Amino acid sequence: MATTAQNHMEPLHDDGKKREEYEYEDELEFSPFYGIEKGLVLQETRVFNEAQVDPRKCQQVITKLLYLLTQGETFTKAESSDVFFSVTKLFMHKDFHLRRMVYLCIKEFIPSSEEVIIITSSLMKDMNNPHDLFRANAIRVLCKIIDGQMLLQIERYLKQAIVDKSPVVAAAVLAGALQLAAENPEVVKRWNSEIQEALSSRHPMVQFHAVALQHALRSKDRLAISKLVTQLTKGNVRSP
Repeated sequence: MATTAQNHMEPLHDDGKKREEYEYEDELEFSPFYGIEKGLVLQETRVFNEAQVDPRKCQQVITKLLYLLTQGETFTKAESSDVFFSVTKLFMHKDFHLRRMVYLCIKEFIPSSEEVIIITSSLMKDMNNPHDLFRANAIRVLCKIIDGQMLLQIERYLKQAIVDKSPVVAAAVLAGALQLAAENPEVVKRWNSEIQEALSSRHPMVQFHAVALQHALRSKDRLAISKLVTQLTKGNVRSP
């Protein structure tokens, strides 16, 4: 009696499932985000309000919130406001990794103009923090959430940060200025001398962001773009 040849390299499955189906199930089984629901994650944000904050638990909840956003999940204004107020309670926590996650969460759950005031003073304080990563993250968040009026109040600090000795801080403010230039181009154009100095930085990432910012500010002027290209061609610009 003839029998069907069996590929000796294929695993035997009694239930008739293909190998691809098992591989897909394995991926789902080991994914830390499988089955996450917005309602349950919002309930988990209660850990932000506990008297004894557990940094690890808070980081896990923030990670889930950010994951939902990247997957296209939408949050109502009330939900975003609740998350924002809960996260701000963690802002002064001493855990380094938790602080970094808090910055990310605040940047993504953009508060209303009335709520921005609550966190602005703390962010401005962090702009003078001895830790470069705290300073850089504070600048990134501020550039994302402030309006034109608030920008005028902190303009001097941002200009100084462009020529900061720390490449992490300088790159952060240049990247933030790209966002600010979309709504407040005239303000950012006043920083031209500092941006020009950043073009001469020995750090490729600072140069990269400075070039991108200069291009954004001159995008509507073909002659200015041509001059910028000529300047960069003659200069010593390195790719990050």
